Amino acid sequence: MNYSTLFETIKSYVENDFPNQDWTNTAGSGTTTFTGTEQINVFIQQAEQRIYNSVQLPVFRKNVTGLLTTGNKYLNVPTDWLATFSLAVIHPVTQAQTYLLQKDVEYIRECYPPPDTLDTPKYYAIFDNTTFILGPTPDAGYNMELHYFGYPTSIVTAGTSWLGDNFDSVLLYGSLLEAYTFMKGETDVIQNYMARYNEALMMLKQLGEGKDRQDTYRTMQARMPVR
Repeated sequence: MNYSTLFETIKSYVENDFPNQDWTNTAGSGTTTFTGTEQINVFIQQAEQRIYNSVQLPVFRKNVTGLLTTGNKYLNVPTDWLATFSLAVIHPVTQAQTYLLQKDVEYIRECYPPPDTLDTPKYYAIFDNTTFILGPTPDAGYNMELHYFGYPTSIVTAGTSWLGDNFDSVLLYGSLLEAYTFMKGETDVIQNYMARYNEALMMLKQLGEGKDRQDTYRTMQARMPVR
């Protein structure tokens, strides 16, 4: 299901074209028109955010490499970084990767206070939403590899997405849930959308957190008992 199909399906299910609405600015400087398209886009993006934070999927894993600067204990993170899976320093000769242990900022400050002792970093901490702090401070320009969690590009922006192509039911019912809640719809209908969303989400979790994390070499395929 691409964006256009999802857009029209939402309108069809809730029987609402979401006409443009004018909102009065709080400063009294005029009105802002909120279009129906913008409203539906918000519903879709809210559903995506709910899904992305409810299930783990390979499509959410991202990877980047970076370069440390000698004497600089800080490392910038990607702009779409939300959480870290792993951070590794790459040996300049052997190319072997050594994974850093995550600590608190206070731990690194106490263990490696100024003047800094330069060495290969062993620890990292989240300094703020754009930066890691490393300890010890790098003694060379090491390459780093970061595996992290970040939101995929929304179907609203890209026109297609992994969810739309592979598991559109959870995206559809999540969007319908947001749309009908906005409409202050009937409780029983909202509960029905919630039930269908939870059913689709459970199947998605079985894929992302079950099937994607095992193979039949070590774990046999699921089997139902025969009676």
